[in-house]
Amino acid sequence: MAAVKKYQVDMTHGPLLGKIIRFAIPLMMANAMSLMFNAADLIVVGRFADSSAMAAVGAAPGFNNLMLNLFWGVASAVNVLVSRYTGAKDRKNVFSSVHTSIAVAVIGGILMCILGIAVTRPMMRLMAVPAEIFDKACLYTWICCLGIPFMVLYSFGSAILRAIGDTKRPLTYMMIAGTVNVLLNLLFVIVFKMDVAGVAIATKLANVLSAILVLRALNVSREQYRLIWKRLHVKGDIVKELFRIGIPAGVQGMMYSVSNMIIQSTINSFGKEAIAGSTAALSIEGVVHVAFSSFGLAVVSFVGQNNGARKPKRVIRSILLCLSCSCVTALVLGGTALLLKRQLLGIYNPDTAVIDWGCIRMNYQLPFYFLVATIEVLTGSLRGLGYSLGPTIISMFGACAFRVFWIFCIFPHDPRMENVMISYPVSWVLVAAGTGTMLIIICRKMIKKAVLAGKTKVLKDA
Repeated sequence: MAAVKKYQVDMTHGPLLGKIIRFAIPLMMANAMSLMFNAADLIVVGRFADSSAMAAVGAAPGFNNLMLNLFWGVASAVNVLVSRYTGAKDRKNVFSSVHTSIAVAVIGGILMCILGIAVTRPMMRLMAVPAEIFDKACLYTWICCLGIPFMVLYSFGSAILRAIGDTKRPLTYMMIAGTVNVLLNLLFVIVFKMDVAGVAIATKLANVLSAILVLRALNVSREQYRLIWKRLHVKGDIVKELFRIGIPAGVQGMMYSVSNMIIQSTINSFGKEAIAGSTAALSIEGVVHVAFSSFGLAVVSFVGQNNGARKPKRVIRSILLCLSCSCVTALVLGGTALLLKRQLLGIYNPDTAVIDWGCIRMNYQLPFYFLVATIEVLTGSLRGLGYSLGPTIISMFGACAFRVFWIFCIFPHDPRMENVMISYPVSWVLVAAGTGTMLIIICRKMIKKAVLAGKTKVLKDA
């Protein structure tokens, strides 16, 4: 028992700041390692293959993310449910949530793999991928689709571990898988000259390994979240709650992907150097993003457990502390990356034209990343409280629809890369304002409900 509990963070008792940081840092590092899968692909093909290979790899992630976002949304719902039932000490529903979630991951991952392979070529045409890299982009995407079931299983499994306060083991597993990914990338590309196919196969094998490791951790546990394969089942009320919270979150992610694919299609029109430069910049920005978004993931677990334990004051303190940590991280790391942008872009590709295009993107993104950090925590807080549809609607109009409007109505009047990039920070302001207003209203209602129910003593519980 002690060997298991050493991995966990007690979210419902004691000081919060230290626990939030201790929870978030391994999560931050694990997500950075996950992001490094794609970064390793880009760096290896950028250094040891031609620019068309790097552009092909860069053209694919938008479509891959579109397919996976629905399941990442449901994974966030897994986190919410297991956190809530853990905080409420409801062992029966923790067990049902774990086994229903893994069953959904197996079935859904296989279906998404088949669908992804079937629609790859039409989607690449829709995204206006240049003819010179079209076949390579399709090949990379097809291989990535084969790894979708394992990516979904890892996402659901690590969400379960996060919910009970364990972010250390997912970090360990991701570090192992990341090391394997880099070594296989170098082997397949440099030794076997496989370029795009080589980096895709290396990444998917690493995904398989990370899924096996996280599922084994659940299987060998003696706690209430233990995974027993023969006990897999689909419980109706759990599925209903997973979909109620997860589908809006997934749809939100998918809408972001659609709007980003439209923007990517516009970037594609500038040529392969622009694609390669934007892709490298996006990878660097991604490191900053996963750092501050770890507090957005942390707040889901902290809010979920304390909401389940009926401790509204700890809910609010968790939100404020996560918000502060997230914004500070975005400002520090974003500012550092902005100062070192040319050096960092040069790691991916030494071509001056590629670096220049990447700089344009970073100049319009990184100074405003504190807005994204705010959105991550506000949205995570709402989901931790069980509200998922509201932030989805706000994001759908404030970000996704707005960006599409910008590309089709504003961009044609000034068809430059700078005019594409400015659409991002404007949309972030709109979404932050909407989600912030919604969260304030819900928190006020939560406190009022606690007081009216005669639970004022709960408000004194720190």
